[in-house]
Amino acid sequence: MAELVRIAVDAMGGDNAPGEIVKGAVESVNSRGDIRLVLTGREELLRAELGKYTYDAERIDVVHCEEVIETAEHPVMAIRAKKQSSMVVGMNMVKRGEADAFVSAGNSGALLVGGQVVVGRIKGVERPAMAPLIPTEKGVALLVDAGGNVDARPSHLVQFAQMGSVYMENVVGVEHPRVAILNIGAEEEKGNALVKETYPLLRECPGIHFTGSIEAREIPHGGADVIVCDAFAGNIVLKLYEGVASTLISKVKEGLMSSLRSKIGALLIKPALKKTLKEFDASQYGGAPLLGCRGLVVKMHGSSTAVEVKNAILQCVLFKQQGINEKIMEHIG
Repeated sequence: MAELVRIAVDAMGGDNAPGEIVKGAVESVNSRGDIRLVLTGREELLRAELGKYTYDAERIDVVHCEEVIETAEHPVMAIRAKKQSSMVVGMNMVKRGEADAFVSAGNSGALLVGGQVVVGRIKGVERPAMAPLIPTEKGVALLVDAGGNVDARPSHLVQFAQMGSVYMENVVGVEHPRVAILNIGAEEEKGNALVKETYPLLRECPGIHFTGSIEAREIPHGGADVIVCDAFAGNIVLKLYEGVASTLISKVKEGLMSSLRSKIGALLIKPALKKTLKEFDASQYGGAPLLGCRGLVVKMHGSSTAVEVKNAILQCVLFKQQGINEKIMEHIG
């Protein structure tokens, strides 16, 4: 029998908690036999949600946590003050080795602070980075950093490139992933001070396949497998990406329903359109790992539904089985 991967899930974090979180957790356990989950949160609520489903009760435990870190709370203060919150309790389980990973759709800032302060950094890693997968014409790309370090240094970006390459090669299966730095032009001399200082460091960095600068418009075309940037630029790219995608999908649906002729046409193209839209649905890729922590911490969208919760949990299994942290240690430690 395969070794069980132990994953702590913040069942109180996010807009749709605890209902969608619990549903996704159950679906993940029912989908494969090598997962064991611990749901952290208010036990009475979680037991009531679990009672709606059929699952292997020996593989889902509940740890009662009276406190919840709310979305609007100050990250540092929340982590310090709410030691018995569903988020802090879950991360402490990873720190103590009681869980291999922690997944949450809760307060992003608190998760980032907790990842560094509670779970801790891999020795040699200067700053952990949030790294979501984003859909492209050629598959997916890793955007790193997209939320952790607004004011990054060149050495941070070099480590982002190293960690991102390890992740793409071992989790996504991309051989020799192409690394590019986000810039306002393709020429080496373009960019702000951070980009100009980082560019030659990436070019000389062993173990990565650096291809130069990438403009934002080339990202959806699959111009690189790992896009390196500071979190200020990365988060803007990510949010714009999500906004444009949802707007386009909405307008396509509106157009298809605008007349009898278009409705007939919609029936004919529905299978192909559904497949195409699914490829650009970010929820199928799970959450964004916080690369560089001693244990795996994964951030899901605050509005995550059961589909994203399930995929984030499955993502943790692959991360653990591929020994991503050990490989990052080899490259950086």
